[in-house]
Amino acid sequence: MSSEFTDLVAALDIGGTKIAGALVDDTGRIHVKAQRATPAQEDADAVMGAVEEVIAELRTSPLWAGARAVGIGSAGPVDASAGTVSPVNVLGWRGFPLVARVGAVVDGLPVRLVGDGVAMTAAEHWQGAARGYDNALCLVVSTGVGGGLVLNGRLHPGPTGNAGHIGHISVELAGDLCPCGSRGCVERIASGPNIARRAVEQEWRPGPDGDTTAAAVAAAAAAGDPVAIASFERAARALAAGIAATATLVEVEIAVVGGGVAGAGEVLFTPLRRALGEYAKLSFVRGLRVVPARMGTEAGLVGAAGAVLLDPR
Repeated sequence: MSSEFTDLVAALDIGGTKIAGALVDDTGRIHVKAQRATPAQEDADAVMGAVEEVIAELRTSPLWAGARAVGIGSAGPVDASAGTVSPVNVLGWRGFPLVARVGAVVDGLPVRLVGDGVAMTAAEHWQGAARGYDNALCLVVSTGVGGGLVLNGRLHPGPTGNAGHIGHISVELAGDLCPCGSRGCVERIASGPNIARRAVEQEWRPGPDGDTTAAAVAAAAAAGDPVAIASFERAARALAAGIAATATLVEVEIAVVGGGVAGAGEVLFTPLRRALGEYAKLSFVRGLRVVPARMGTEAGLVGAAGAVLLDPR
């Protein structure tokens, strides 16, 4: 085999909808890819069976011989120190020993686990919008709100792999109860389902197709609907408060925002930048940039590999 492909990582991106795998080289290029639907309503072994099928397909490639480690980015909560995962949308996995189970089918390759927000952060720092920044916050704003940190030029996952989880910073002290148990969390205001929920509660009416997703609310906001605009502005303020708090605490220089809600474009980013100007007032955070993510749907796989290649343990 060509020496060009002797430093590969087998990357796994595990979510509630799909389980993807790839062989990724040290430039972030994906060479081989496999995917299965996540049997999220089935038991633990059924979900692990889908993971094993993805790995088995990757192993049919001659490039597998160049893999030196496995990187996993998983929906959370995760506990990297214990090697376990408990994805909210995968009912059968609660404290599931994913690192040990994957390790048993990859012939002794080392296995590294991070949360999906940390994986996205690794991808954006390595190949995307945060490249060249030593201190960055990256956010995934989608069904939930997650994130990760780069500090002093290195990925900072924290002891359990959850550092940077901005979605559960409280920004409304007497706000709605969040499923995490706290109140007024960023996620409870700014996630896609909660943007849509707020719009409907304020008597926004969907079009003839009955679509009440955040994407439909974004389209209505872009067309000038005042209730839809207000729902996105409220979400933007919550994100701005969380970003400003994080920047004040650890002095990040850039906030990169990805995920499905970021697809709303300036419907989100214009009020987000405006609100950030109201919250980030101290001299050392006034220059904070907010930009869209660049890595798109491959961020999970590239980031799972990047967590291994950029921060070996």
